[in-house]
Amino acid sequence: MSSPGLLYTKFRAILFCCLLISAPAFADESPARTAPRDLVLLNWSEYLDPELVEKFERQFNARVREVYFESDDLRDDMLLETEAAGYDLVMTNDVAVDVYRRRGWLEPVTEKQVPNLRYIDPRWLDAFPGVRGYAVPYFWGTTGIVYRKDLVDKPMTSWMDLYRPAESLRGKIAMVENSRDLIGMALKALGYSANSADDKEIEEAGQLLMAQKPYVADYAALTLDGDSALVTGEIAAAILYSGDALMVQEFHPDIEYVLPVEGGNIWTDYLVVMKNANDKELAWAFINFLNEPEHAAQLAEYVYYATPNRAAEKLLPEEFLTDAVIYPDEVLLEKSEAYADLPSQAMRKRNSLFSRVTQ
Repeated sequence: MSSPGLLYTKFRAILFCCLLISAPAFADESPARTAPRDLVLLNWSEYLDPELVEKFERQFNARVREVYFESDDLRDDMLLETEAAGYDLVMTNDVAVDVYRRRGWLEPVTEKQVPNLRYIDPRWLDAFPGVRGYAVPYFWGTTGIVYRKDLVDKPMTSWMDLYRPAESLRGKIAMVENSRDLIGMALKALGYSANSADDKEIEEAGQLLMAQKPYVADYAALTLDGDSALVTGEIAAAILYSGDALMVQEFHPDIEYVLPVEGGNIWTDYLVVMKNANDKELAWAFINFLNEPEHAAQLAEYVYYATPNRAAEKLLPEEFLTDAVIYPDEVLLEKSEAYADLPSQAMRKRNSLFSRVTQ
């Protein structure tokens, strides 16, 4: 029989060996050693704060990969090519949500998966068909005119200042590669609804766009950095979204944004989780993370757009909440329109017109 001291020594030796054998297995299961989970987001460029992305990646041991599009039309084409496969999350515009839902592309999103939905203003969940239960509001804003005050003859206040420009603006205008905005705002300039389905009104908008064409340098999105054509002066005026205008305004003091007297487009962007997502749980977690009030407030100040997150608004500075570009005058908002789903015949006519103008 062994002595108690000898038994204790043997027990310690056996325990030590067991710990050595089992230690690698525990280390392999630690977050630091586990491969990060991938999240693929189809998004506008410069529409997400890199600091928040890094914080999310650390917190969830994830890797966020953004794939960019330059227009709503291009995003739709990209999704059609793959039947919406290959993406976990998609940034989409208001009227597209119900189209995607009807195609069976979307995974439901409710407070069960995204508890921070409780902070979202219900106005934006009920603003468009198909949104509630399938999409989470990201930001809202307006579409208007951005211009260089030092490069135009007089302040631009009307859509006609852009669509029937002064001779000095020949070759100095940039227009978006987006049929709804390009044609919709031409219709507004003519005094019609941006959602007009009338053949004669659309044809009149086409004539206006063709007459404008010699003045247009490019039908493409402006970059929003110090090398932007608006900053260098190659472009003197353009159609642009409100927050983008404020972003590029940081690089030149003479850049001005105006919501024209006729009103513009009031839009809402939404995040949607795709039915074919590889990691739906991570997609829901990302949306929930972005809607933590302090994160949503930080994101709003980064992109200069109005947040639909009511708790986040309480954390924003007064100068942000009173900025007329971010929160426009109610009279101009009343004149502005959200885009509506159009009859297929009207869409075909618009698409044909858009191709004619931009080619």
